[in-house]
Amino acid sequence: MIITLDGPAGSGKSTTARMLAKRLAAVYLDTGAMYRSVTLVALENGVDATDAKRLDDISSKISINFIEDENGQRVMVNGRDRTVEIRTPEVEKLVSTVSSHKVVREKMVHLQREIASKHPKVVVEGRDTGSVVFPNADHKFFLSANTEVRAQRRVTQNSGSGIKTGNMVQEIMERDEKDSTRQVSPLMVPQGAVEIDNTNLSLDETIERIIRLLA
Repeated sequence: MIITLDGPAGSGKSTTARMLAKRLAAVYLDTGAMYRSVTLVALENGVDATDAKRLDDISSKISINFIEDENGQRVMVNGRDRTVEIRTPEVEKLVSTVSSHKVVREKMVHLQREIASKHPKVVVEGRDTGSVVFPNADHKFFLSANTEVRAQRRVTQNSGSGIKTGNMVQEIMERDEKDSTRQVSPLMVPQGAVEIDNTNLSLDETIERIIRLLA
């Protein structure tokens, strides 16, 4: 069984998907972490976010694995734990540009499908999981919330980084624009997906609503 959760930045899809997978005893597949991993490797190798040829090379050679332990899910990139590094503001600023390249998305989609094929029950989250990666998923959901709430969530998530809510609102609006207007796999509500606005819902309430819809 494949369950997809799509939505814009700060919609809570990552935390929701992680907790939902735990409730359902399913594998959690964070597709966004995969694009962040490519972005991190590009940054560390001085590769420009617009350089499709070199990004294709990185995407072709990169190794990405997810490991579950008592502290949650760790993201292993080329054999190293890069869970923290892929969430830095530097990666955040460039991941939309990196992930907009067709060659990058093709490589990551192939890898995402390969990972999911190895498990009987998977919860996948991202921006095109129900529309492109798994268009025939058993259940599809699209999470959203108003911009201010999403910005505050991101600020809380990156506490200690010095990011201000006002600045994050602007960054989220720019990210939304890039993600929804890119030519390859734009952010959209997948056909057949159930839309859930969680602006005024807690994490537990969002998860309970999804579980009821799965019944």
